[in-house]
Amino acid sequence: MSVYEIVRSKRAIRQFSDQPMPEADLQAILNAGRWSGSSKNNQPWHFIVLRQRERLIALSQCGQFAGHLAGAAVGIALVTGDWRERWPVAFDLGRAAQNMMLVAHERGIGSVMANIYEIDQARTLLGLPDHLMCYAAISFGYPAIADDLTRPPQPGAKRPLADIVHVERW
Repeated sequence: MSVYEIVRSKRAIRQFSDQPMPEADLQAILNAGRWSGSSKNNQPWHFIVLRQRERLIALSQCGQFAGHLAGAAVGIALVTGDWRERWPVAFDLGRAAQNMMLVAHERGIGSVMANIYEIDQARTLLGLPDHLMCYAAISFGYPAIADDLTRPPQPGAKRPLADIVHVERW
């Protein structure tokens, strides 16, 4: 599958089967995040791998729409300094997250982002030092419905290119 096809066909997967994720796939996903570009090569990230069901459930309770973490084979908590102090940190972490999710998709593994709103609760759960925070995590796993990885996009789900692209000026 070409990179373009991987990007075009990526779907958000929120329900997962009980199938465990092979270690080689997890390492490839983590390396995809590590290899991501970042502003001034700052690499402002740490990744905490979560497999214990109790911990996944607890982290899922740190975000209003993070319930999918509870059923994931693997959760990866994205940890960084306070992104509100320097916006490129959030951008860089997003690049790393997208790399991880695209590599997972290429390997037949579903994924979706979770926003973490209870930052202090997540900090305690993950044992983070005071200067670090987790404001996002990614759920990974094989889809509960295998066809979800290849389902066509919903009609009207993406805005037409003509509605979002402007040349030279608005």
